[in-house]
Amino acid sequence: MTSSQDTIMGVDLGTQSIKVIIYCPKSHKVIATTSQPLNLISKVDGSMEQLSDWWISGFKKCIKMIDVNTRKTVVAIGVSGQQHGFVPLNKQGEVLAPVKLWCDTATEVECAEIMNTIGGQKECVSIAGNPISVGYTASKIRWLKKNNPIAYKNMSTILLPHDYMNFYLTGTKVMEAGDASGTGLFDIRNKKWCKPLITAIDEDRDLNPCLPEIIKADSIVGIIKQEVAKDLGLNNRVIVSAGGGDNMMAAIGTGNVEAGKLTASLGTSGTLFAYSDHPVIDPQGELAAFISSTGGWLPLLCNMNCTVATEKMRNLFEVDLTKMEQLASRIPPGSDGVITMPFFNGERAPALPKAKASIFGLDCNNTTNAHLIRSTMEAVIFNLKNGKEAFMRCGMNFTEVTLTGGGSKSTLWRQMCADILNLPVRVLMTEENAAFGAALQAYWVYEKQRGNPKSITQITKDHLVVDESKSCLPNPSTVKEYEKIYQNYQTFVKLITKHYQ
Repeated sequence: MTSSQDTIMGVDLGTQSIKVIIYCPKSHKVIATTSQPLNLISKVDGSMEQLSDWWISGFKKCIKMIDVNTRKTVVAIGVSGQQHGFVPLNKQGEVLAPVKLWCDTATEVECAEIMNTIGGQKECVSIAGNPISVGYTASKIRWLKKNNPIAYKNMSTILLPHDYMNFYLTGTKVMEAGDASGTGLFDIRNKKWCKPLITAIDEDRDLNPCLPEIIKADSIVGIIKQEVAKDLGLNNRVIVSAGGGDNMMAAIGTGNVEAGKLTASLGTSGTLFAYSDHPVIDPQGELAAFISSTGGWLPLLCNMNCTVATEKMRNLFEVDLTKMEQLASRIPPGSDGVITMPFFNGERAPALPKAKASIFGLDCNNTTNAHLIRSTMEAVIFNLKNGKEAFMRCGMNFTEVTLTGGGSKSTLWRQMCADILNLPVRVLMTEENAAFGAALQAYWVYEKQRGNPKSITQITKDHLVVDESKSCLPNPSTVKEYEKIYQNYQTFVKLITKHYQ
């Protein structure tokens, strides 16, 4: 058993910031939380990039903000990382180029080239379970070949963001199936690399040696490097667990580790995901057929625009979050006919990488900042409703939805989710679900290593607490009203689709 002094560190390498929590399993308390902002390199071609050095620098700053004595109690670390990023390393372990991120839309051509090489999107889904979506790692590799041939030639290892953090901590280059399933190079049915897709990236070079070994979700990556432990003031016997993608860790952090549960993450992107004990393949390709970081599968829908859309509106009208909510709360459901297409970053589902944001239905009475803000908030959830319908199309049904991410802090947005999705909403006491999920996964692995194995299901039941004050139920009359508005929203989505395809 863990001692009363043992703590677990959860790290969440996100798009906008890196967060660190220290959790004590014995007392069931988060005893430290720190974060550091991260910059983003945005280019007119749709490129969204970061430098890996920023991650390490931000992580070190987070650690140094934690009390020295608390750091010494850490026995295990779990890392959550933004999915789909591409970290190319040379033989010396040096990063060769800026890291292209999940929200990068500059590789649309490369996506089509890879899929066309193997016979199109349907064939891609047939052999691997997923199409090559814009943002997935696969197209970024081909993009590097075209745009930075020297770096591509010197590339010896392909890692994802959370893998790179694990490499920094332990010196070991491995990957786990959950995060690997978001590369576009993974056979999700059989949980192994898909050779035809790897060949389709570059028919002249064998990229298989660049892909790391896949380890199981309940495995350790290794022991922290002595020099890193010394630099960070950590115990030199700390183990580092497999970790995983941010959605996979958020699934653990919201208890989504068994069938029948739905999680909605209202972050920079908006995601819906649910655990399954078998592969879930969407024939229409809207659901990503991902693998969980707990041994099962995690079908997921990702919208590129969630809080990024409301932030655009908030900045436009120069209001803070409190004022934004006050303004939107004054406007009735449906925003008096204003309907927003929140495609500021293009969009992944529906597949509209070149789409732009648009606003419909303005007149002399509803052209106000409050109407535009509320309409944008509603539009984000309409996109998630479209995702819920994709899950139902694949035979999955739910009795409630757990909200996570920054948007879950909004009282108005929580009620919108309940009414538009027509599901009871719950929110957990722990807000940093990805970081907390990474900590719980590390605890799962640590206890197994100590000869005291517990199921991940039992661990989540023991350590997750619902915040009843933030739970809410659908309002039947509002549900009906939103269903009509949603049909109008879908009409405009079809119009946008015709324009940008």
